[in-house]
Amino acid sequence: MNVHSRTAMHWRDLLVELVGRDLKIRYQRSAIGLGWSLMKPLSQLIVFATVFSSVLPLNIENYTTFVFAGVLAWSWFSSSLTSATVAVTSNREMVRRPGFPVFLLPVLTIVSQGVHFLLALPLLLICAFIQTGFSGPALLALPAIIAVQFLFTLGLCFIAAAVHVYFRDIEHMIGVAVMLGFYVTPVFYRPLQSDHNFAFLTTANPFAWLLDCYRTVLLDHAFPDAILIVKLLLVSVPLIAFGAWLFRRVSYRFVDEV
Repeated sequence: MNVHSRTAMHWRDLLVELVGRDLKIRYQRSAIGLGWSLMKPLSQLIVFATVFSSVLPLNIENYTTFVFAGVLAWSWFSSSLTSATVAVTSNREMVRRPGFPVFLLPVLTIVSQGVHFLLALPLLLICAFIQTGFSGPALLALPAIIAVQFLFTLGLCFIAAAVHVYFRDIEHMIGVAVMLGFYVTPVFYRPLQSDHNFAFLTTANPFAWLLDCYRTVLLDHAFPDAILIVKLLLVSVPLIAFGAWLFRRVSYRFVDEV
């Protein structure tokens, strides 16, 4: 085993330990522990399913699965991004520890929030099964879609975490952007048609492409459009490359800034 392999395994083990510690601290002395991670998406699901099925009906077929997929994916993205923004500044002791790989901090937030996503995923699959039946071989595409979302989110998290060390207002700006992003992304309503005046909110929105992929698998029982996957990779790969480059370039001054 060469040096690079041993280093990668060390980082992997450290990441697993940090995720476990993060979850343990977060739910310490909690009555239902990780069960609280399901409360927010389930609460949103109940509200949206009730309001937009009965009060202001959107007439979207299998709406519970439709909105559950949107809420769950968006919750993972938004909670990861807001947590990663302060990942460096809120872990001063780790940052100041000699030899600690600080790039793991944004990764830690996504993986930690991803545990909540994965815990709720079986509920989404059960919901989809009840409403639409078994998705069949199309389910094999889910890990790839989740991986693409991870890459897309990680690129933004690297950038936000690095910038926040030097420009603290970015934390509030991210909060506003996430709030606005929720409403301009078709999380709880159907994607806008191409002839709509604001169609660009769907056609030029990478997260709308991602939601389309999830819903194609769960509602249509088909593999996602290959063009959408390619478009997502064309956005995600340069984003994560730039984010990692920026984070590494400015990280040498983190110890002084935090």
